[in-house]
Amino acid sequence: MQLSESKKVIVIGAGVGGLATAIRLSVKGYEVEVFESNSYVGGKLSQINSKGFRFDAGPSLFTMPELVDELFCLAGKNPREHFNYLKLDESCRYFYTDGTFLKGYSDPDKFAEEAAQKTGVNSDDVGRHLEKSAYIYDSTAFLFLERSLHKFKSYLSLKVVKSFLKLPFLGIFSSMDTANKKAMNNKKMEQLFNRYATYNGSNPFLAPSILNIIPHLEFNKGAFFPTQGMYSIATSLYHLAQSLGVKFHLNSRVTKINVEDKHTTGVEIGDLKVNADFVVCNLDVYFVYHNLLKEQKKPVRTLRQERSTSALIFYWGIDKRFKNLDLHNIFFADHYKAEFDALREGKAIHHDPTVYVNITSKKNKNDAPEGCENWFVMINVPSNNGQDWDSLIVEARQYVLQKLSKQLETNLESHILTEEILEPRTIESKTASFQGSLYGTASNNKMAAFFRHSNFSNHIEGLYFCGGSVHPGGGIPLALSSAKIVGGFFQTLN
Repeated sequence: MQLSESKKVIVIGAGVGGLATAIRLSVKGYEVEVFESNSYVGGKLSQINSKGFRFDAGPSLFTMPELVDELFCLAGKNPREHFNYLKLDESCRYFYTDGTFLKGYSDPDKFAEEAAQKTGVNSDDVGRHLEKSAYIYDSTAFLFLERSLHKFKSYLSLKVVKSFLKLPFLGIFSSMDTANKKAMNNKKMEQLFNRYATYNGSNPFLAPSILNIIPHLEFNKGAFFPTQGMYSIATSLYHLAQSLGVKFHLNSRVTKINVEDKHTTGVEIGDLKVNADFVVCNLDVYFVYHNLLKEQKKPVRTLRQERSTSALIFYWGIDKRFKNLDLHNIFFADHYKAEFDALREGKAIHHDPTVYVNITSKKNKNDAPEGCENWFVMINVPSNNGQDWDSLIVEARQYVLQKLSKQLETNLESHILTEEILEPRTIESKTASFQGSLYGTASNNKMAAFFRHSNFSNHIEGLYFCGGSVHPGGGIPLALSSAKIVGGFFQTLN
């Protein structure tokens, strides 16, 4: 195959970042082909069907839906004709070991009052903390979420200079826990706001408090639910890309990125060579360099960074409905720091883990049989470093069942009709995420945002990167943002 004058782009990986990049570049006039090793699109965003139950297998919280809508608008389509969602009245329900139950209302004022009534915190303190979160977002989103931190021209604007000048006052030099203690002076609320570090696989006792930007997305901007489930984000973007002429090759594992004279010339899938002008990798950069660019110079410092945490997820079909649970539910550990210490040590599962339960049948009844619920039950676990996961999973399952059974006052195991499990080893094998880490590198130091891999190669012309392992980070909104940054590197063709 010869290089085409129409400018061809190969995208490796059909995760959310890869799908969004393919759409953006197709709209700009490029010929785009996507190669995906799995038989389905979406990457970590997938689904499981078992005995009448449907489970979203990956990310379960949806924020910043405007980033999805924008892709349809770029293609000249009405988003509401192809993808729909609803705003949640409650972003989450919180359960503490002493019996305290707190509704995380999406209305900041209503949430502040709820928190004051249930925990004794000063409602004004909660309001000010959420205002500070909004201020951090407004001050830094332009710099950290919308631009490459690795291009000199990104810093040549007054807006960026102002963002940099604000950084010392936004919490880059203190931990999330320190900031939350100072703001809340209430252990339950400190724990609630500390949990947002887990949204990018980090430790609130180490991660910089600038990550307190995250609650703004959930409380001030709002949490949402796709009416057809989280996986419909991936399928909707897949169909949009196809309508634009993007060609998809599923079950097609790229084995090498070809480079000549420091410029990518395409990829290899086994013995097949496919030429292209540009290559965009929507794949964990660790595997890109170790598997697809074996002969090329590696960013050693970047690849040695601490990995984010992984997850152990039980997908349980439950033969009962629980009225006190909602779409998103958190059952907190009694000793939060001890749980994170165990995660950092990486050898064992803490005996009292924080448990997240997602039940999409609360919003879409088709996800479970009549009278039943589909439970996505997750705990944070260390990334895979050769632990005895078979034993750890059995142990953790008992911890989870004991905790939930006690707090829900029922023998939960007796209500389980079907079970599927996703754990660090299978996360790694299914999604090519090194060590099964969910978010690439962790953000446990104040300069973590600047140390993430760039969205382009410094050494190979025509090679770009999107997705959760590169700037700006993991999770659906950031993966979509990475695609937007990559798209900005390409000119529009006539």
